[in-house]
Amino acid sequence: MKAPDFQYQCPRTLNDALVQLSSDDVECQPLAGGQSLMPMMNLRLAQPEMLLDLNNIAELSFIREAGSHIEIGAMVRYATLLESKLIHHHIPLFVQALPHIAHAAIRNRGTIGGSVALADPAAEMPALLKALDATIEVVSKSSTRTISADDFFLGTYETALRSDELVHSIKVPVAISEHRYGFYELARRHGDYALAGVAIGAHSVEPYTNLRIVFFSISDCAVRAVEAEDALNGKLSNDSTALGNALETLSKLNYYEDANASSATKNHLARVVMQRALSKLSTAVS
Repeated sequence: MKAPDFQYQCPRTLNDALVQLSSDDVECQPLAGGQSLMPMMNLRLAQPEMLLDLNNIAELSFIREAGSHIEIGAMVRYATLLESKLIHHHIPLFVQALPHIAHAAIRNRGTIGGSVALADPAAEMPALLKALDATIEVVSKSSTRTISADDFFLGTYETALRSDELVHSIKVPVAISEHRYGFYELARRHGDYALAGVAIGAHSVEPYTNLRIVFFSISDCAVRAVEAEDALNGKLSNDSTALGNALETLSKLNYYEDANASSATKNHLARVVMQRALSKLSTAVS
């Protein structure tokens, strides 16, 4: 199928984009990488009156060090993240996970801000940002807000983003030598959407402290397994009783059945990916 007719604007400044977005004259849909939006339009699942193309807004394309954080502009592409020395040095969880996001052609076009704003429950990025305790800066014509990743993702394709706001940037705490990270996903084929996946961050291991265990592709949005975190925090990695207790808590999560797996299968796969990701936490930050 072809997309329905739509108007098109390609602003060159962030301010121009926000002015257009704040207008009540026409329904605007921001276009970032377009890797999800364009197929949805072709299938008539999305029918915006106007596409607001953000690709020429240089203000949204940056990766920079800002004290204890790395700031990433919304229009930075996955391929650029993979090539960035700052990302490799300061955000090792991204380095583990980014090669699993779709395929090379998609990573060349897809943007971090586009993924954040879309909030696909099967996407890796929302889970990564929750596991890293990241924050998301959103802007409108009249204001700027900073929202924690924990509070930003609300449900399937649902976020705290208002209709007149754009994702401006993502702020991720830099890793230090004591921090540990793990990532694992199970997919039918590398690069496909995961049947289930998990991203984990910890301030230390032996014992675990400040664990953040976040699943994706099992529910309506990226979901923290807080009870599993509580069962493991303060315990050693070889404590089989603590691990068993943590795994048992996963049965309480709200699993969504999809075309690829039942809720019972998702529950089983969540246990598998969590154990495998925990086994990677011994890898030191470089």
